[in-house]
Amino acid sequence: MTTRPSPSAPDPLASHQGDASLPWRELASSYESARSRVDSLDNLVEWPAQRTMLGDVDGMSVLDLGCGNGGKLGILAKEGATRCVGIDVSAEFIEDPPPEVQLIAGDFNQFDTVPEIAEHEFDRILFLQSFGYAQDPVGILRRARSLLSDDGFILLTRTQPIRYALQRAEENGTLVGDEYFASGEFSYASGWNDQVTMTKQRYTTSSLLNTFAQAGLWIEAATEPHLSDEQKRAFPEKHAWANRYLAGILIFRLRPLPSLPAGTASP
Repeated sequence: MTTRPSPSAPDPLASHQGDASLPWRELASSYESARSRVDSLDNLVEWPAQRTMLGDVDGMSVLDLGCGNGGKLGILAKEGATRCVGIDVSAEFIEDPPPEVQLIAGDFNQFDTVPEIAEHEFDRILFLQSFGYAQDPVGILRRARSLLSDDGFILLTRTQPIRYALQRAEENGTLVGDEYFASGEFSYASGWNDQVTMTKQRYTTSSLLNTFAQAGLWIEAATEPHLSDEQKRAFPEKHAWANRYLAGILIFRLRPLPSLPAGTASP
């Protein structure tokens, strides 16, 4: 089932005109086209690593926040997931998704106000490269944590911050360390569509880990997927790029920290 806003419905981002996620509506189709290529990093390393980290999904419910076209939820449904809900501002969803999949057009920053999501528990909650668009990173993780089932976890993929620092140093003629530890926003032309400018907030690895901790989550597992030797030989240009920028991907499996006894100070 796919849910799209009616022509008279308010724009889900009308109150967030400064939101860095706005360009995504222009980029969505370009991204999906690039992702579908046989030599895309998503096909070669990112999605296989994400799928491995998810493990068995048979009989499980899955929420994908910033789901893109919903194609990955469609795969999980075919592999046994029984209730899959995705939300994305682009509303450019796959046609005829499996009956277990519901795709909703909207701002994932407000996911807990969506009736199909609010008041429901999920076994797996996904942020697959969408977390960079979170307006309140700690807050959205806390709200996601509150919807997890007893044995549920969050799977979160984030761009390696050193990759951004390397690219900015090359473009600006600066040093990697200066760029890595700089603060504030930075903008760049999207690699999927160079007519669209992306604006992101700088972050470091430590600030990302602190965000998880502040949201009451601990890292059960993490991986930095990279090309296999066979893939390096098959796609030398992709290998050269990935070798230069460390493949640029971090994947975390996050679980809620156990509740502290009343009156106990948090660390």
